[in-house]
Amino acid sequence: MRTLFRGLIAALVVAALPVVAPAAVLIGVSVNIAPPVLPVYVQPAIPAPGYIWTPGYWAWAPTGYYWVPGTWVMPPSLGVLWTPGYWGWGNGAYLWHAGYWGPHIGFYGGVNYGYGYGGVGYEGGYWRGNQFLYNTTVNNVHTINVTNVYTRTVINNTTVTRVSYNGGAGGTSARPSEAELSAAHEQHVAFTSEQRAHESMARGDESLRASVNGGHPPIAATARPASFTGHGVVAARGAAGTPHEAVARNASPPVAYAAHPQAATPHGASAQHGPVPAHTVAAPGNAYHDGSPVPMAHAPQGSHEPQGTQGHPGGAGGHEGQGRH
Repeated sequence: MRTLFRGLIAALVVAALPVVAPAAVLIGVSVNIAPPVLPVYVQPAIPAPGYIWTPGYWAWAPTGYYWVPGTWVMPPSLGVLWTPGYWGWGNGAYLWHAGYWGPHIGFYGGVNYGYGYGGVGYEGGYWRGNQFLYNTTVNNVHTINVTNVYTRTVINNTTVTRVSYNGGAGGTSARPSEAELSAAHEQHVAFTSEQRAHESMARGDESLRASVNGGHPPIAATARPASFTGHGVVAARGAAGTPHEAVARNASPPVAYAAHPQAATPHGASAQHGPVPAHTVAAPGNAYHDGSPVPMAHAPQGSHEPQGTQGHPGGAGGHEGQGRH
């Protein structure tokens, strides 16, 4: 009862927070039970140009933990990147640190969410001028005609785990870098209305409760926010008796889960603003999963990366969304 009470009070406080924050980290719900491990799932194909992948996560309600499916989201403005939320141990409880949109990727607990979110920074793409470029090794962009892509291998040089929280017994041991601490104090935009609707729908779906699905949600990821049926909905590996698609309708989706870049790129790199990009789609990437090959998805002709300074796509004209130092 004490845990439920604390969760409800914290949830009310978070609901009262402004959408735009100049921001330190927003800390919401706190509970004394660790969240389940992250489920294994295939990322659905991007529905249309202009979307950015936001990974799934375990959220808390009075009924316990429930899974909020990963999904493709249209960013609230040009030049912003998504920093995922995470659970962190502190003061004798697991505290939820809310995700946010901002010009730089901040700290998200060292949690390996996969598909470019390997625990530090984002290796799935970056803004260059008026376009967002997608890394085909961790994004599914081969189902539509996408030209604003590049190919960069993401190397996993640490032990990959599915732990979903930072600190405490069994959690990640990551600590924020100076760049991540700086990013936490920039102007942020919280959930978009679509993301709020998505989380609300997940909260109301009994099948997504960990107590019901045993950590294998039947809806692990969706192509669009708050769209839990039909094409583009995928189940977690091991989900039993689900009426939803067991795999994404996409041949050979990327399978780079939580990897770390081979070459370091500065955490302080900016997400350049510009006109709305001819966004691309990210391919179903599977974090912690099968080892099928990653498709090469319409890479720029004769090149593995978009034009720019080698080792730092975009050169002086754009910057990559924070890679690992």
